[in-house]
Amino acid sequence: MILPIVAYGHPILRHVCKDIDAGYPDLQKLIADMWETMYHSNGMGLAAPQINKAIRLFVIDTQQVFEKSDDEERKGFEGEGGKKIVFINAHITELTGPAWICDEGCLSLPGFREEVSRESSLTIEYLDENFQLKIEKYKGLNARVIMHEYDHIEGKLFIDRISPFRKKLLKKKLDDISSGRVKAGYKMLLPK
Repeated sequence: MILPIVAYGHPILRHVCKDIDAGYPDLQKLIADMWETMYHSNGMGLAAPQINKAIRLFVIDTQQVFEKSDDEERKGFEGEGGKKIVFINAHITELTGPAWICDEGCLSLPGFREEVSRESSLTIEYLDENFQLKIEKYKGLNARVIMHEYDHIEGKLFIDRISPFRKKLLKKKLDDISSGRVKAGYKMLLPK
């Protein structure tokens, strides 16, 4: 089922999300719905707060981008290739590598893109969809997408990483998103 995406300004996007256990109600259906919602919205990742759930769950699929990209765009993968992963109760344990500035967007901020600086690699501990513990390292685009979605479960947005001056210049655009005055191409849940 395709779920509505929570729009910028909704309070759930600022919640630090809670861990879940294997008994979380209808978890496999929720994960399937998240994949369907993400693909329908043309995203590379989707975090639970973006579908109005304050839990530590997100999905990423960079395979789709890797398959469609030319050699120049693939440089961000640094030999890793695309990944399709479910992250449950994720915790980044290390951020390393040189800063990498790249254009980012977000399904909760449709039509809004800004350059954001992030580290180029990370180590993350998480549970997969079968609740198997994983400790893995990612770099390049995979790391960037993971960091972006991880920010969501920590109550942060990529616009928190731009300068206050730039954010002030973009206030009207942000207000337009939170009031529903933008066309997203998918159903959105607006702040009350």
